[in-house]
Amino acid sequence: MIDISRPLTPGHPNWPGDLPFRVEPGMRIARGDSVNTGELHTSTHTGTHVDAPWHYDDAGERLDEVGLEPYLGRCRVVTVRAEGGLVRPGALADLPEALPPRLLLHTGQPARWAEFPADFAALDPELVREVARRGVRLIGTDSPSVDPLTSKTLDAHHACRETGVLILEGLNLSGVPDGEYDLVCLPLPLAEVDGAPARAILLPAGTLPGGGA
Repeated sequence: MIDISRPLTPGHPNWPGDLPFRVEPGMRIARGDSVNTGELHTSTHTGTHVDAPWHYDDAGERLDEVGLEPYLGRCRVVTVRAEGGLVRPGALADLPEALPPRLLLHTGQPARWAEFPADFAALDPELVREVARRGVRLIGTDSPSVDPLTSKTLDAHHACRETGVLILEGLNLSGVPDGEYDLVCLPLPLAEVDGAPARAILLPAGTLPGGGA
């Protein structure tokens, strides 16, 4: 089992403008309470997280309407490099014509972010369209977004909307060998939201029932 989630430590950097991640103390046994608790403050797009279509399309599905099936099953991890800031269709040149339903892109982000990575590899919308043509229904990246930090048009997000490809961002793929695995990605079960932090792990291919589904 390989954990590909980013640990949410104090001060974990969030997208500029989002609520900073913090856990405030709640009840404390040391103060006479019967238990210790914490109060969680954060964005729905903290660390390793999924984007529901409603995040970038007002008519799109909210997270509880998506279901878990897209986040469970056969996936492929592939190391890619950006050209001019974007991962382009040429990154798929050595891959088979038919791909598993889930594709995770290792662009070279480190396991931990000391500060928010303003310069990261985003996705060319044509890459999204090409992986969809090859059978991909979920695309994941170790970058904080599939679009550049300063993008206002969100072209890669909208290419995902057009093709029905779901988005998983902020993975920790540092040290993960390329190859096929079974993905288990469980977003927090938040109702009527645009996304949620997730715990994501990789298992040996064929561990989950259902094969490449």
